[in-house]
Amino acid sequence: MANPWRGEVTLMIDGEPHVLRLTLGALAELEAGLKADTLVDLVARFEGGGCSSRDVLALIVAGLRGGGWSGSAADLLAAEIEGGPLAAARVAAELLARAFTPVGEG
Repeated sequence: MANPWRGEVTLMIDGEPHVLRLTLGALAELEAGLKADTLVDLVARFEGGGCSSRDVLALIVAGLRGGGWSGSAADLLAAEIEGGPLAAARVAAELLARAFTPVGEG
């Protein structure tokens, strides 16, 4: 199960729990994929409400990869995410928040 102290969250995909975590490598991949110049730009994009479903998908994929998953965005297109798109967006927001909240806060 996910360890919130490590910045992890859990997402149910096709009935199986998957741990998501934004490692430095996952963040670098996310920056490149979303063409964000800095981490601040990346976070502002999500906090400002200017993100698309593609952005949420990219964040979920980066988190899954940081959690050890080796799939791609294409693998998630036909997957059943428990709770649907709204749950995926909530998990993405929680993942981003945990990645940038110092341990012991929040």
